[in-house]
Amino acid sequence: MEIPNETFQEIIEGNTKLLIPKKSLTDKVPPKEPAFFNPKAKVNRDFSIIAYAAFLKNFQGPKIFLEGMAGIGARGLRVSNELKVENTIINDLNPTALKIAEYSANQNNLKNIEFSENDVCRFLSNHSKKGKRGSIVDIDPFGSPAAFFDCGIRATMHGGIFSSAATDLQVLNGLFQEACKRKYGGVPVRVEYGNEIAIRLVLGCLRMVAARLGVKIIPMFVESEMHYYRTYVKVLNRPDQKENLGYILHCKNCGHRKTVTEQEKECELCKSRVSIAGPLWIGSIFDKKFIQSMLIEIPNLKIDKVCEKTIQKCLVESEMPATYFTLDEIASKMKASPPKLGKAIQRLEQNNFTVSVTAFNPTGFRTNANINEIIKIFQTSQ
Repeated sequence: MEIPNETFQEIIEGNTKLLIPKKSLTDKVPPKEPAFFNPKAKVNRDFSIIAYAAFLKNFQGPKIFLEGMAGIGARGLRVSNELKVENTIINDLNPTALKIAEYSANQNNLKNIEFSENDVCRFLSNHSKKGKRGSIVDIDPFGSPAAFFDCGIRATMHGGIFSSAATDLQVLNGLFQEACKRKYGGVPVRVEYGNEIAIRLVLGCLRMVAARLGVKIIPMFVESEMHYYRTYVKVLNRPDQKENLGYILHCKNCGHRKTVTEQEKECELCKSRVSIAGPLWIGSIFDKKFIQSMLIEIPNLKIDKVCEKTIQKCLVESEMPATYFTLDEIASKMKASPPKLGKAIQRLEQNNFTVSVTAFNPTGFRTNANINEIIKIFQTSQ
């Protein structure tokens, strides 16, 4: 293991020592050679550690972590070192990245870790048989994860977690509608809450693949960040009987939106023609008990403080309606300055509407009030 030289350096992330290429810290875009490591994805990995800690605490089966596209293995090494897993298998097509990961594993004295050099789908297919599946399966590709949903779900054991990231944000946010339809089976609408529509498109695609395989997915936690979206779903070996696929109807004239299982053409408030996003996931995107478990695990872990604030928001919005409003959106419709977020929430509550903040947007809020009711309340209290 004689890898270290002037092109590498050791850092500590969480409680884990990682050997990384120096240029990944200094270059604006982390280079793919000799191996890829993104230091800005630390918070993303922190969220994974919290979610996986919460899952493992309550999971009764064998605790096996499979990472399909590991790079230098930062996430897998942290799981192996910081969480109670029986075995971690990290896979990548880059042999140099795997050698670096192996060096880091030795530096952390990890014995419960294996390395695999394979195409991601071949790797996951090798783990799709009973007795070889992972209780946690993680993929973190460049671009769309949709091509890996089939093999990823097959490699996840009953009751396990399948987590994937998407970085093709332009496609998911509506700049390339046809590409989105091809990859995810649905189309977005360009709106203020486009990141939520994007995540629901990813979950909708996962739901369609799972249904074809005769299994069920339950979203446990989702993340929306500037450069990626990430979903965490539980996989159950039984068909899904619920109506959780549908559409979001958005009226660009008045701003009204709602979720439906069957398409409608007309806005129920102003009778204008609506824009239609979907098919996509219209069910819950946060599991309240799981989010509570994540919060319980935070004191046991070395993670960024921002994670707790975000997860607290996820908890309060976990049982709220789909789609959120933003203060800027309401201000634009009112042609006036909106109240501050805290005041806006207070006014809606005083008028007997349910309302919460959202982790999707710093000035966003969820409520069961429609846009006309929101504007009326804000205008009368100015």
